[in-house]
Amino acid sequence: MLALRRAPEALLRARAQGPPGAGGAGARALAGAGAGTSAAALAGAERGGGGLGEAAAARRLREMGWDPGAAAAAAPSRALLPREAPGPGMLTDRHGRHHSYLRVSLTERCNLRCTYCMPAEGLQLTPREALLQPEELLRLVRLFARGGVSKVRLTGGEPTVRRDLEEVVAALRGVPGVEHVAMTTNGLVLRRDRLRALRRAGLDAMNISLDTLREDRFEATTRRRGHARVLRAIREAAEEGFDRLKVNVVVQRGGNCDEVLDFVGLTRDLPLNVRFIEWMPFDGNVWSDKKMVPYRELRARVEAAFPGRLRRLNDPRGEVAKNFQLDGFRGSVSFITSMTENFCGDCNRIRLMADGNLKACLFGSNEVSLRDAIRAGFDDEELAALVKAALSRKKARHAGMFSLAASKNRAMTHIGG
Repeated sequence: MLALRRAPEALLRARAQGPPGAGGAGARALAGAGAGTSAAALAGAERGGGGLGEAAAARRLREMGWDPGAAAAAAPSRALLPREAPGPGMLTDRHGRHHSYLRVSLTERCNLRCTYCMPAEGLQLTPREALLQPEELLRLVRLFARGGVSKVRLTGGEPTVRRDLEEVVAALRGVPGVEHVAMTTNGLVLRRDRLRALRRAGLDAMNISLDTLREDRFEATTRRRGHARVLRAIREAAEEGFDRLKVNVVVQRGGNCDEVLDFVGLTRDLPLNVRFIEWMPFDGNVWSDKKMVPYRELRARVEAAFPGRLRRLNDPRGEVAKNFQLDGFRGSVSFITSMTENFCGDCNRIRLMADGNLKACLFGSNEVSLRDAIRAGFDDEELAALVKAALSRKKARHAGMFSLAASKNRAMTHIGG
């Protein structure tokens, strides 16, 4: 992977032709003023200082799947890029939605192999040197906070495989404007001592993903062992005072839909929010509408088991879930209806992936590499202009589940949960 240093005449490539190929390499480059100059701009950029010749650089780009002509035609010139003072305007799209919630994928690596997230054959991961470095991440979060981001959620892959997770949490919690830092995790390695360390670092809330209460199903779904450890993590997180503790359940017909009421039962005595998620299509997860269980069916099942007791709660603006509580229960139950009743009109989320790509929509193919821009020497006003341009391309709503299933997108472990 090429590590870019400075390319003063370069153009930042905005990935508008769809997602990259295996390993996230894709069209990873800064193009020059024309197709003929891009390899020259990169010829000396190989990490280690030795550099590549122009022909070798061009060959390397082709191996990465980059089409010089298409990239040069699609990418805006840095020289022509308007400067943007970092502020709320850079995070407001053309539909009037201001984006105050940043989801940050800390890694593509994961210690599970969930069937709906990762293909059975696995994935080629982005090389370490091509991932966003801690100082680059912190700079970008500061930039987004100046634009009005107040909530950051850490995802993966699996964020707990990062040895410096507590340091990352503490650093983000110290960014002016960031009021809330949360994490989505599979809980597999969350022992009590690490839960306490994360609380001390400033982690406010946690979502733990668990799709079954049966050990045999857990091993079939995740292709790994550890069910008891995840259950223990949920219990201990509740005991350690994570008062906004959520359990994410992706529901699949023929898989775990017969456990819905068992999950609801967890909220009787524990202050949990159990969130039932409609299964969504991503590369490699072999999505099928026949296995996707719609929200209204799930809700009807709960209402039939607890007649007259399922009470609708008030949902805050930008909330992705429809929230309910059963009378007499400590916890609550929610439904995330991405496929059957989208919530795009109130979307306030953007995603920064582990490789430094900004993704304005979970289901959109357009991405822009902020990592490449940083390594090319872009200042904050130029970065803000790139962010604003990416948000300006965000559509009013996604295309619908059948169109999404037929479209190319990254695998979920590359995007970040």
